[in-house]
Amino acid sequence: MASIDTGRADRDALETDVHGTVHWPGDPEYDDARRVWNAMIDRRPAVVVRCRGVADVRSALAFARADDRAVCVRGGGHNVAGTAIADDAVVVDLSDLTAVGVDPDARTAWVQGGATWADVDHETQAFGLATPGGVVSETGVGGLTLGGGIGHLRRRYGLACDNVRAVDLVTADGEYVHATDDSHPDVLWALRGGARSLGVVTAFEYDLHPVGPDVATCFVVYDARDAPEVMRQYRDWAATAPDAVSTLTAAGVIPDAELFPATVLDDSKLAVLGCHAGDPATGQDELAPLREFATPLADESGVRAYADFQQLLDEDYPDGMRYYWKSLYLDGLPDAAVDRLLDWAERAPSPLSTVDVWHLGGAIDDADPPASAYPARDAPWLLGVEANWEDPAADDANVAWVRECLTDLSEFTDGAFYVNFPGFFESYDESMRATFGDAYERLKAVVGEYDPNGLFAGGGPTEADDPGTATQDDPGAATD
Repeated sequence: MASIDTGRADRDALETDVHGTVHWPGDPEYDDARRVWNAMIDRRPAVVVRCRGVADVRSALAFARADDRAVCVRGGGHNVAGTAIADDAVVVDLSDLTAVGVDPDARTAWVQGGATWADVDHETQAFGLATPGGVVSETGVGGLTLGGGIGHLRRRYGLACDNVRAVDLVTADGEYVHATDDSHPDVLWALRGGARSLGVVTAFEYDLHPVGPDVATCFVVYDARDAPEVMRQYRDWAATAPDAVSTLTAAGVIPDAELFPATVLDDSKLAVLGCHAGDPATGQDELAPLREFATPLADESGVRAYADFQQLLDEDYPDGMRYYWKSLYLDGLPDAAVDRLLDWAERAPSPLSTVDVWHLGGAIDDADPPASAYPARDAPWLLGVEANWEDPAADDANVAWVRECLTDLSEFTDGAFYVNFPGFFESYDESMRATFGDAYERLKAVVGEYDPNGLFAGGGPTEADDPGTATQDDPGAATD
């Protein structure tokens, strides 16, 4: 790679060609431009190009090719592995591209690649419509969708990637591609959950569904002493739960002073969170059992605006905290797995961390696998281990806790993981093969066709981020 000092003429040409803003090392805005959500990520790109449209994206890619630099793409900047930023790379920053257009008659939405799910919900809910997103509204649509997109509507309407009708893509050589099931279907297949670097996705077209504006929700918290029995009852309830209901559990301290008195604030707890994607009255009835597994410490369940429920967890994941998340799809949830995951939640070094269990199935399992690269459709559960903390001195302890938990619970899985909860992509090639199975070679072939020289190979972790374990074979998603 060329050194970080680029030629003056090349810099001038890039600034002339781009209608957005260009941030170089040493500029007053550079440190803000390179900062992402996860404070563990501290990288220094060669330049950050904040684009205003496809023309700017093309100019940034042309500069990268001419200067022999890798490219990474920033959408919302929320990818826990920090794939939006790489040392010495050209960052294509889409955070000014946030427009959302809704066609209520066709029930579709056109969404630019820098939008967040809050941007999408704001527009679609004006018509009582929604597309499956994540569970934190500040997350960018791009990274979440390209990695699959597990959210509050998943069992009724599938994943975010299942609802993508088309994408606008700028490839490594600057070609503009509008990919649909009929035009460039290989591109669309790969970008539906394949999390592979094909180019810069500047826009998505999504299917919309009737949701809200009000929905029935569940948010109930139990004492950790009741957690083993609550988890068993929850598992048994989920076996026959209606597809309209999507739920998850989170075991941890959950130190919310507004919800809990000081006497239990620092105690371990178990939260059950859920949403019903249908008639609110029916939804309240179908969510009711989740509130009756034991005597709750707090119960904030009820009918509320869908857009508000989408923002319920936002304040728990602020910018600038330190995050390390990993995951495994579970083949089942036997008693041994329940007991061990609750034990690991008790051992968390940080009171802000949780061990989460997501109920899958429903529309996820019903989707047509050949239409998307997303793996593990038949997995009934996802285990997510989230280390969230503030003190840099506690990095090693928190990372070790996550890894040891996943190692202990690995007997309940075939090794596949959710690529939006990837840690730092440790042992990348091995773990991605385990996750995508037969689709892995097809994914590599599509990447080879559209990015044969590996221009988008710079957006992932480095061994400095993850000492002794990272094998940087491939960086991950095209948009963070």
